[in-house]
Amino acid sequence: MSTEVVTRFAPSPTGFLHIGGARTALFNWLYARGRGGKFLLRIEDTDRDRSTPEATAAILAGMAWLGLDHDGEAVSQYERADRHRAVAHELLEAGKAYKCFSTQEEIQAYREAARADGRSTLFRSPWRDADPATHPDAPYVVRLRVPHEGTTVIRDEVQGDVTIRNDQLDDLVLLRSDGSPVYMLAVVVDDHDMGVTHVIRGDDHLNNAARQMTIIQAMGWPVPVYAHIPLIHGPDGKKLSKRHGALGVEEYQRMGYPAAGMRNYLARLGWSHGDDEFFTDAQALEWFDITGIGKSPARLDFKKLENICGQHIAAADDAALLHELQDFLASTGQEPLSGAKVDMVNKAMPVLKERAKTFPELLEKAHFCLTERPLVIEEKAAKNLTEDSRAMLSDLTPQLQTATWVRQDLEALLNSFAEDRGVKFGQLAGPLRAALAGRAATPSVFDMMLVLGPEETRLRLMDAAAPVRA
Repeated sequence: MSTEVVTRFAPSPTGFLHIGGARTALFNWLYARGRGGKFLLRIEDTDRDRSTPEATAAILAGMAWLGLDHDGEAVSQYERADRHRAVAHELLEAGKAYKCFSTQEEIQAYREAARADGRSTLFRSPWRDADPATHPDAPYVVRLRVPHEGTTVIRDEVQGDVTIRNDQLDDLVLLRSDGSPVYMLAVVVDDHDMGVTHVIRGDDHLNNAARQMTIIQAMGWPVPVYAHIPLIHGPDGKKLSKRHGALGVEEYQRMGYPAAGMRNYLARLGWSHGDDEFFTDAQALEWFDITGIGKSPARLDFKKLENICGQHIAAADDAALLHELQDFLASTGQEPLSGAKVDMVNKAMPVLKERAKTFPELLEKAHFCLTERPLVIEEKAAKNLTEDSRAMLSDLTPQLQTATWVRQDLEALLNSFAEDRGVKFGQLAGPLRAALAGRAATPSVFDMMLVLGPEETRLRLMDAAAPVRA
């Protein structure tokens, strides 16, 4: 009988949800959800000086925006310190750990002497095999008795087998002199107690795996499946940093990228399924596997991100898109749409979502149905409202009074009107854009007319056709 897949995401609440962390969470979510397993969340808040409730809230908000739901309550690592201590004492009692009374000064002196002699500076405690009867009444740390012979092999699903010589591993500290457990111990105990079967995390943790395995083996626990994924680099191939742009997930939300597009792009960042670039959540859940993750760092590419997001906006359900648009407005401190504006945007959505890559672009296209009379006409558009063009709009308005308000008939009417006036349609379209939207760049004039309706269209044309007052 196969074991249920259990993955986890374990961020430290010392800041925002980093884009790299978001991808790690996504990979864990996809792997578990695609196999009917569990995806767990653990907040690694043992660094009390840097961990904040605000950072925890930011992580949860980022995951909620990305739609990465987790099973059960989020686990606080700090609150499990007693359990971590209990495991350390269990190892101590079994003789698999020992009390080390070496001071920081003694450890430093040992390393300096080793450096001078050209030896390894890896600290070897003189207390490892000391008789307990010789133990002083002094502060001590608890160290794991790590085997110094042989090798530790990390069987990694992404990196392949990674072999570490045990003589390169130190007797790692499990409990500090104040009795507080170290991160390495806490991670191992929590993963075991939470039933984690697959540890999918950044390859900056690869060296930690060998040290954590020594604890796992000392406890006689099963070793999880490891998959250490390459980090994300900037477009220049260097480690992602502030100079490359947005680092936190909430920044991407505020820039107006749709969550589905972000999920698609992040999934594709370092993982591939043939040549597929655009895919749905259902396809990602069906296709995602660790074997598709590459060994090389992925590069963040904003053009690809925008392209993918544009495709997701175009393919999205109109009602769902409107809901996410409202969330975007809230995330940027803008007033949500209400009343008639909601109706207008909903009506215009099929037009707006074509070729819009972000929500700001979609809102820019929606300007014509969000603005109200009298329109403020931008300078570039105003140049199209000459005396002749205003006269054209004045003559056109009564003809629209009896028009059938369907696209085919409107196209026929406007093209016939332009022909009768001896102008190309483009010479009529410019003044119409200015009249209907107050902008030079707009959706199709026919699309705008259909969304605005007969009465609003005629009123806007009459406003624009009115003589300019000195």
